[in-house]
Amino acid sequence: MKPQLPKGSPLAIALSLAIAFPAFAATEGEGHVGTATVASANLAAPTDLDKIEVHGVHVTGYDPKTSRTATKTDALLRDTPQAISIVTEELIKDTAMNSMGDVVRYMPGITMAQGEGNRDTTVIRGSSSTADFFVDGLRDDVQYMRDLYNIERVEGLKGPNAMIFGRGGSGGVINRVTKQADWHDHGEFNLQLGSWDRRRASVDVGHGINETAAFRVTAMGEDSDSYREGYEQRRYGLNPTLAFRLGDATMLNLSYEHFRDDRVADRGVPSLNGRPLETDPETFFGDPEHSPVWARVNAFNAVLNHDFANGVHLRNATVYGDYDKFYQNIFPSSTNGTTVTLGAYNNFTTRENAFNQTDLTYGFSTGTVAHTLLMGAEIGRQVTGNRRETGVFGASNVVPVSNPIYTGPITFQQSATDSTNTGTTDIAALYVQDQIEFSPKFQAILGVRYDRFEVDFTNVRNGAHFTTQDDLLSPRVGLVYKPLEAVSLYASYSNSFMPRAGDQLSSLSLTNAALDPEEFKNYEVGAKWDIRPALSLTAAVYRLDRENVAVATNVPGVSELVKGQRTEGVEIGLSGELTEHWKIIGGYAYQDSENLLTHKEIASVPRNSASLWNRYDFNDQWGVGLGATYRDDMYAAADNAVVLPGYTRVDAAVFYTVNPNVRLQLNVENLLDEQYYASAHNNNNITPGAPRGYYLTASFKF
Repeated sequence: MKPQLPKGSPLAIALSLAIAFPAFAATEGEGHVGTATVASANLAAPTDLDKIEVHGVHVTGYDPKTSRTATKTDALLRDTPQAISIVTEELIKDTAMNSMGDVVRYMPGITMAQGEGNRDTTVIRGSSSTADFFVDGLRDDVQYMRDLYNIERVEGLKGPNAMIFGRGGSGGVINRVTKQADWHDHGEFNLQLGSWDRRRASVDVGHGINETAAFRVTAMGEDSDSYREGYEQRRYGLNPTLAFRLGDATMLNLSYEHFRDDRVADRGVPSLNGRPLETDPETFFGDPEHSPVWARVNAFNAVLNHDFANGVHLRNATVYGDYDKFYQNIFPSSTNGTTVTLGAYNNFTTRENAFNQTDLTYGFSTGTVAHTLLMGAEIGRQVTGNRRETGVFGASNVVPVSNPIYTGPITFQQSATDSTNTGTTDIAALYVQDQIEFSPKFQAILGVRYDRFEVDFTNVRNGAHFTTQDDLLSPRVGLVYKPLEAVSLYASYSNSFMPRAGDQLSSLSLTNAALDPEEFKNYEVGAKWDIRPALSLTAAVYRLDRENVAVATNVPGVSELVKGQRTEGVEIGLSGELTEHWKIIGGYAYQDSENLLTHKEIASVPRNSASLWNRYDFNDQWGVGLGATYRDDMYAAADNAVVLPGYTRVDAAVFYTVNPNVRLQLNVENLLDEQYYASAHNNNNITPGAPRGYYLTASFKF
């Protein structure tokens, strides 16, 4: 079926508006900085270096123009041959986002699965993962619910990204860019109150101490309930950062984050006759009192930047993270419409991550061809422990649908199949990349990465010990043609691998330890157009194949590797300013996904999805926001037995600036009170969407 924008959809209307105003089209070269400018600067004769200024890229509005994440160099998004969606700090504030689930609504081709109510689980181009999360380009792969209090922007990079990020990233990755000390004055306090006793406060304070040192501190605390009966959420975070100028050409940035998250594991409602069970959205199935989730994160980052003469730049980044995560849940496993059968288990995970990345970039030319050469290395170690226990019900584990809260006794102990394991993973990688500008119209990115991935894994319960080693070679090729300075057409190929230890490094067994890693291959063509300096349109068409999937044979204990999954799709994005007073961000995704073994569709992948958000400011004091999110039907699990019906959710906001230092905003989520189902983990763990909710935020600058 040829993908088309839904006729009369908000995105189609927005695109028509953009095309209808020819004054929006930028003339060639207007308001743009190409790679030729950068390359020319790198080729200039050596001079005395000015003091290095590494302030990061602070974006105002909805339309950022550059990112260093996708290439490890400061590059125009327009000239990066890859689909990238970015949610900026301003959009986060305007829509009152607090979670990753809020963010991905505005990232075409990305959905969020339920994650059993205890972790972020992305589904990017049909590939589900709990580990493909990064902070400032460094791995943050433990299963927990992330917050946005210290975030400047969130980047969704589509397609396998092993050349930049290493193993994993099968469908893409999510990278959070944090707020850093930058010698600017920051002083803002936010207080949010709203439906279901939401109580949340955050602060952002920063100053230059002197010419050589600066600090910035972001912090957050939240104590909220939910539309779900018995659910509560308590979390807080603290993230101080320091910046030091160590001479005229050297910068050191230090940061530490302590984050605590306590909540209830809510696994939603069961299904009946191929649909979610019809019940009040607030109805909790299981026992919220005995379904606690807690996560503790302590992460330290150090980044050293040094500029040499003649266009040479060195960046060294180190992260050490200590994570503890526990969850216990009593949840629905099936229903006959009259009664519900419950299940229960808990899981405790510890992990220590230590990574170091060193990147050396060099700008030079060979004749008329300009190069930005990247050479890098990464080393890392991850130490993981995991223990699971099954819940044993003292009374019956069956409760009535009319009152599905379990109140009987329950104990947790290890069953025959529950695991206790430990593992140490060592990573060593070398990579090289060349961004080539053949002429003002033709560019290319060529890169390759080699990873040595070693896992030492012990099943503590039976004493089984496995040691695996994978040598992974990941190429990346991208070609860019620019018929105009403001327009880029591109084609790209990239791949990534998933070793048999899995994205949480705990999946090794006797039957899979010797198997080759799964491989993901992405083929993509696309276009990017800066319609005007503050308005961008992007489009991409892709095919993502999953290979080396292990399936059982007729011989006991023997598996074979086959092609397992294919997703083909189209993504369109629009972001920026339609006029001086009208900001917009919108996206549309068409995804055709298939399990090649069963010929069924992939779970949590809608065929069509779209989102649109508008903010219009009438004057310096008053503004309004209006948006909509649309999603097709999608399946809850791989067997395609249960359908989550499609829906359209409308959100709105009113903004009032009292004075330059005080701003009030009212956000209304699900304005039309649509009844819908937001996500699923399987056929009997389906999350109802929230009813209409109101949130008032007061922002004070000082």
